[in-house]
Parts: sequence; structure tokens; C-alpha cells
Amino acid sequence: MQPKHTIRRIAAKEITLFFASPVAYLFLAVFAAVSLFIFFWGEAFFSRNIADVRPLFEWMPLLLIFLASTLTMRMWSEERRTGTLEHVLTQPVPVWHFVLGKFLGCLALLAIALLITLPLPITVAIIGELDWGPVWAGYLATFLLGAAYLSTGLFVSSRSDNQIVSLITAVAVCGIFYLLGSKTLTDFFGNQAGEWLRLLGTGSRFESITRGVVDLRDLYYYLSLIAVFLTLNTFSLERERWALTGSREHHTGWRVMTALLVANAVGANFWLGQVNSLRIDATAGNQYSISPATEEYLQQLQEPLLLRGYFSSKTHPLLSPLVPQLRDLMQEYAVVSDGRVRVEFVDPVTQPDLEEEANQKYAIQPVPFQVADRYQAAVVNSYFNVLVQYGDEYQVLGFRELIEIKTRGEGDLNVQLRNPEHDLTRAIKKVLHTYQAGGNLFDTVKGELTFNAYISADARLPQPLQEFRKVVAEHTQTMQQQSKGRLTVNFLEPEANGGAVGQQILQDYGFQPMATNLFSNDRFYFYLTLGQGEQVVQIPLDDMSEASFERNLSSAIKRFASGFTKTVALVAPAPATPHQFGGMNSPQFNQLESFLGAELNVVGEDLSDGRVSGQADILLLAAPKNLDEKQLFAVDQFLMQGGTVIAATSPYSASVSNRSLSVQPQTSGLQEWLTHHGLQIENQLVMDTQNVPFPVPVARNVGGFTVQEIRMLDYPYFVDVRGEGLNQDNPITANLPQATLAWASPIIVDQEKQKSRTITELLRSSDNAWLSTSTQVMPRVDGGSLSRFTPEGEQKSRLLGVISAGRFDSYFAGKASPLLAQADEENTQDGAGDTTTVSGVIERSPESARIILFSSNDFLTDQLLQMAGAAGGGEYLNSLQLLANTVDWSLEDAGLLSIRSRGNFNRTLPTLEHSTQLFWEYLNYGLALLALLIVAGVRYQINRSRQKAYQQLLAH
Repeated sequence: MQPKHTIRRIAAKEITLFFASPVAYLFLAVFAAVSLFIFFWGEAFFSRNIADVRPLFEWMPLLLIFLASTLTMRMWSEERRTGTLEHVLTQPVPVWHFVLGKFLGCLALLAIALLITLPLPITVAIIGELDWGPVWAGYLATFLLGAAYLSTGLFVSSRSDNQIVSLITAVAVCGIFYLLGSKTLTDFFGNQAGEWLRLLGTGSRFESITRGVVDLRDLYYYLSLIAVFLTLNTFSLERERWALTGSREHHTGWRVMTALLVANAVGANFWLGQVNSLRIDATAGNQYSISPATEEYLQQLQEPLLLRGYFSSKTHPLLSPLVPQLRDLMQEYAVVSDGRVRVEFVDPVTQPDLEEEANQKYAIQPVPFQVADRYQAAVVNSYFNVLVQYGDEYQVLGFRELIEIKTRGEGDLNVQLRNPEHDLTRAIKKVLHTYQAGGNLFDTVKGELTFNAYISADARLPQPLQEFRKVVAEHTQTMQQQSKGRLTVNFLEPEANGGAVGQQILQDYGFQPMATNLFSNDRFYFYLTLGQGEQVVQIPLDDMSEASFERNLSSAIKRFASGFTKTVALVAPAPATPHQFGGMNSPQFNQLESFLGAELNVVGEDLSDGRVSGQADILLLAAPKNLDEKQLFAVDQFLMQGGTVIAATSPYSASVSNRSLSVQPQTSGLQEWLTHHGLQIENQLVMDTQNVPFPVPVARNVGGFTVQEIRMLDYPYFVDVRGEGLNQDNPITANLPQATLAWASPIIVDQEKQKSRTITELLRSSDNAWLSTSTQVMPRVDGGSLSRFTPEGEQKSRLLGVISAGRFDSYFAGKASPLLAQADEENTQDGAGDTTTVSGVIERSPESARIILFSSNDFLTDQLLQMAGAAGGGEYLNSLQLLANTVDWSLEDAGLLSIRSRGNFNRTLPTLEHSTQLFWEYLNYGLALLALLIVAGVRYQINRSRQKAYQQLLAH
């Protein structure tokens, strides 16, 4: 008989014996019950508010130890106790056939147990957006880990005739492998020793796969364990066969072959430890792989770049597991860069010279962590830093830039790397471009630039502009020489040749003749532009000084160059004093400034002079309030110059304090301007059944004591935008898991006014959203019980975020410049006639102009981000991420945008009522019970078939 038929018959026999006894049913029932309990209650799935199934796998390494040991304890021990082992060993069939057959029978039962848990990920996929890559990776890891434990249990069972002894010994052996890589043991050692122990531990390898990275080293580790223990199992039984048969001819060969197999299986792990490129990233968006954008930045390196990790051997237990992850990623940079990146790892405590260099040259200081266990409490000074150095430029990343912390419950912290590739690549980009920009400004510009000065003849110009024209000519001549032929300078007179140039710039750019005051009939041109191809940037005049022009021209050149940090001009309400709103808080955007400031220059912009700084690449209006005509003129003309205006505004603004919450109407000053451009924000609030919960303190009576606890209340004013509500075709929202729009209003797009432009919808509410005009937005709590908001009126999807791109006509077209009107008024009041204010109205924008509108004043404020973080048990970054993506897209920085979008985002669940949560929990229990009934039915059919076969045998 062929080996495969023998092995199959043995495996079928073991499966039949399983289901002929209560062992299989007990195994399946316990496995399903414990898995469900851990998933829903032990790990508080709905409280985590994350659409993944990691809680299902977190306890598997420990759970499988007991289940696999229970399943295998009788395999050989029972054969030995009943005396059937001698019968097996005297069969003319190799022993390894029996070993492999029993092993496959156990694997079949494990596979059935895993199939019973499939309703769990299916449920999560139904109620949330599930990434299936880590799910399949988790099942693969569980199957391999279970197989390793089963092989271990089989070997232990072959060495004893007592099932209880086999059970205890198998649990001990498997437990040792689990403890080797666990925090319980590795915390006693340094990073290097701890990393070696994690490589030997079954649980640490398991965690690597369940996060979505299938590494060849991890797969081989489990396969080698299986091979080692199956080989030892076969060898131990083969030795007993020698005693029975008395033949010793092949004893030495068996010993040598077994030793070689075990040595090769173990030794290959050390060899594969040096290979870090053979792995598959199963996550959506390949979150754990080096992206093409990072490779593009690495290809720009002209000399070696240093990545040096400063990691202390003794550090905080929560940081220790992150070190090998970061080390692996840094080594990936070295592999992908083809030698352009040099990676080093340093323990400063053991290398005083490097520690002194880190302290003095790079300002890297250790961070004190308090470490406590049952025996002692101590403060440990630990390093967790990465140095990125290119030439004489460097950046340092500390643990605050690299990690994120989430709170699962009281005293239960989840610490993980935030988005390490984005952080490392951002630092590499910064040092690379800063190093390149240290020389000639034009070295970072690809292609040629054209400077056009549309200036009237001197006879038409006021005296200050005549002097300023000379400044422009002298400085551009100097810049032209520095550019080595890459800058072309043209001075054009719009009135010449019958005004042909004037007509052309009016048609192309909307440039109208300027004036110094409203009552003068003298008109002239003085426009300065810098262009490359179809992209044209207007250079503002500002105060008409040499320093101002030099600064503005350099800023314009940098827009066409790579390697310079872009500037975001932020317009936000001034901080209010405590008495302005009766003690209520005014909106603050400190977290927004900090988040954007990591990659961009964020400067506060004062529009009171009617102009936007020439250094601004993006104009960001965050909750603008009561903009006057001059400020609106500044916004309008920035758009007319081809700029991008990002506005977060609505007719309502919230005030939140410790004891009150209210919404008041707010006038931004942009309403008519937006309406002119075909974008209207309705004076209503959007409410949605798909929302983010609101954290509310609720008093509860416990044993006669009143206890305040935070409960999460269904709050339809916090619109939860996810799934189809996020535009999957635009990079801004394509990989964003979710966004929360608080107290938002619907946007109406006037299609007639948008015919010449491209409209891109970014954010939409769900189809169950409705509108309300009420400003009574306090969460409803009645007598300690939470009441729900009832939908009213028409329910449908509402537009909450939109891009309008293309050619715009100025809101001030055909009107006098507000700057001239105010200058004339001030000169009349002061009796001064020597102040020269030069202004005109650009009536039409180029095609590069954009308005990006989000209809909420509050979704970026510090208070709302803190509330969202409290609801999620950690930092809430999705809203900040949305705006950062918007800025990057506007600046066409696709590289960092693509890397950031691949970040460690948690896919959150939509808000579910308690009854709905119970429904899904009981549904899973029902599905598990159904699976057990199916198994019982299969077992019944097997018994009937066996009984019929036995009766037929008796009949013959």
C-alpha cells in the first residue's frame, strides 16, 4: 500500500475515534466558548470601537497550549496503556506513517475549530470596514501555532503511559516556548538578549503574523518546530521498535539522521534571521512595506545617509517590543536603498563616547521612565531615538514622534508605533532637501523659469513705483546671472501696440489697470509674475522695498523648487478672554498647528491690511469670524492669483465648557463670497444616525453612594463619515478610515456657476442624515437614563466637504479696490497726501485656483479632538490627518501623502445601540451552535455508515 493511503487511513481512523468520544465535542465547545468570551467580553470588542479581530487572536498562544495538550494527551499514552502500541510497532509499516497520520487527524480537528470562529470576522465586516489581510494572516498563524503545539503534545504523549502526566508535561513544554518570548521573561533582559528570546518564543512570532506581515522567518520557525518534534516522536517510537525486534543494524543511521534533521531544522532559523526581505505584507495598502514614494526619495541620495537608532537595553516594558519592529523597518531602508543608507544601532549606556556625542552634538537626552514590579519600583533613564543624518544636516526623532498611546481601560495602555515609515521618510526628505538647498536656489528647480514684469512706462507711474521699478530690474538681473541661463526676464509694457499685451493679461489673468486713489483718472500697470509652463505665480508688491521684493521673489522661486518647506497661512479667531462669552471657551487650534508644523511652516496670517503674505503657499481659514471687506478682498485676490483657499466654516459655532454646551450662530463674512462662487452653506445642522458617541458624565447610585461615570451617548451632531461617505477616488480621503464632522451644515453646489470648474465631493453623511434648525444641542439625559434623538424630516445623504477647482471670477470684479477706498478715507482724515497705496482688482483667476470647503467650524478645534480622543481611548488624529492630506494634495506632495495614508490607522466601528450589540453577540453564539450541530450531524452519519457496514459484514 502506498504511504499516502496508509497515512490517510490512520488520519481517518483518528478523526472517527475523536467524534466517537466526547473529546472532540468538548474541544470544539470549549474553543468556541472561550474565543467568543474573550472577543466580546474579555477584550471588550464594542468598547474598543475598532473594526478588527485582533482580540480573537490575542489569547490564542495561551489558549492553544491547554487545548492542544488536552487533545494529544491520549494519542500515544492510551496506545501504551492498553498494550496496542506493540501491535503498531510490529506492523510492516514505517512508524512515521502512524506519527504523521495521528498528527493530521489532530490538525483536522483544529481546522474545524477555526472554521467555527469564522462568523466573528464576517460579523465585523458587516458592521464595519474590516481589513481581511490580517484576518487571514491571523488564521494562518493560529493554524501553524496549533500545529506546533500538537506536534509537541504528540512527542510528550509518546514518552508516557499516563494521560495526566502527558497533559502536564505537554503544557509545561509548550508553556516554556511561550514564555521565552513573552514580556514576563524579556523584561528581565536588555534589548539584544530580549530580542533573541522573542525570536525563540512562539507567542512573539505569532504577534508578528497576526498584525498582517507574513514573514518567511516566522513561517519556517513554526515548520521547524513541527519537524523537530515529529522527528523526535518518530525516533522515540523507533527506539522501542528496536527493543521489540532486536535488530540493531540501522540504529546508528537513525541516530545520525535524526540528529541531522533536528540540527538543520534549528540551524536554518539562525541563517534565515539574517534575511529580512522575504515577507508578504497582507494589510490593506501594504502598511508595513516600504512604499514607492520612500524608494523615490532614497533614489535621490547622492551620498550615504545615516540612520542610527539609540535604544537602551533597559527601557520601559511597553517600549521594549517596539524596538525590533523599528529595527526591522530601518534595515528595510538599507536593503531598498542599494547601499545609500547606512543603518547603525547603539546602546548609549554601554558606549560612553557615542552617548556624549548624542548629548552634545544632537541634543539627544534620555527620558526617565518609572518601572515597577511586585518587588521594587525604579526610575530608568532610557533612550528611544532615531538619528537621520545627511551631510551636515540631521533630524532626531524621539519616542513622542514615533509612538501613539491608546487607553483600553483603567491602567490598560496600548502602545504602538504610530506611522514609522512616514516619520522616517519625512525626516529623510527634510534633511535631503535642506542639504540640497544650501547652495544655489536654482539648483533645486527643474526646468527654466520666466519672470514677466507687466509695467507701464515711467511717465504713467507714480514716483514711488518708478523707483521700485529700478529695484526690480537690478535684482532680477542679479538673479538671472545666478541662474546660469535658467531664468528669463521680460519687461513688457501693456499699453504698447494698441494695448495688445494689456488685453492679453486681462484675458489670461484678469489683470486690471491700477490706481493710487479712487478719484484719480491716471491708470497704470504694475504686475509681476513668475511662471513655468502653465503654472504662473504672481509676486505681490507689499511695501515696495528692496528687501520685500527679494523675499517675495525667493518665495515664488521656491514654489517651483523641491526641497523647501512650504508655508501655510493660518487665519483663525483670536483667543478670547474668559469674559467675552460669559466664561465659555473660544476655539483653539494648537493641535492643528502642531500637526501641520511637523512638515510645514504654519504662520498666523493677519488679513487686516487686505493682503496675504507673499510667502504663503496655502491660505487656511479655520472658523473665520466677521471678516470685513478688506480681509475678504485679501482672500479673494489670493484665489485670483491662482492660490488654494481651504476653509473650515459654517453658520454655527459651538462653545464647550465643563458644565455647558451651546451652539450659536456665527457670521464668517464668507457667505456671499462663497455663494458668488457657487458654494452655499445652509443655515441648518446635519444630524446623522451614523455618528460618533459623545462622552457624558452620568450619576449612578451604587450601594447608597452616588458615583459619576463617563458613558458614551449616541450623538447625531457628531457625523461619522466613513465608507461610501469618503471619496475613494481622491488621495485626500481614499485611505482615510473615518472622519468626524461636528455641528456641520450641508453644502449646496450651484451647478450653473460651476460649469467652468471641476467639482469633487470629498465628504458625505450617510443616507440616514436629517437637518435641524434647533441650537439646543445638549446631550439628552433624563433621570440617569439616556434618551435618543429621533430623526425628523427628510433623511438623505448631505454634502459636507467639496473641492471646486478651475477658473474663478472675482467677487470684486467691476468694483473699486477696498484698499483704495480706505486709503483715501484715512488720508482725508489725517490730512496727509503723501501716502501712496497701489491697488487693483484681479478679475479672473488661472486654472490652478482652488476652493476646498469643509462645512464645520469645530471639527479641527482642540476641544473636539480631545473629546473624540476620550471616546476612542487615545489620540484622535483623523480630522488632522484629513486636513494634512488636503494640504499635501494642494501642494502636490504626493510622496508623503501616500506614505501617511498607509499609516497605522484604526478602522473604527459605527455607533451601535446596546440592543444591536447584543444581537450580533447572540448571532455569533447561534452560528457557533449551528456549527456544532452540523458536526454532530456528520458524526451521526458516520456512525450510521459504520453500523450498516458492520451489519452487512455479519450478514455475509
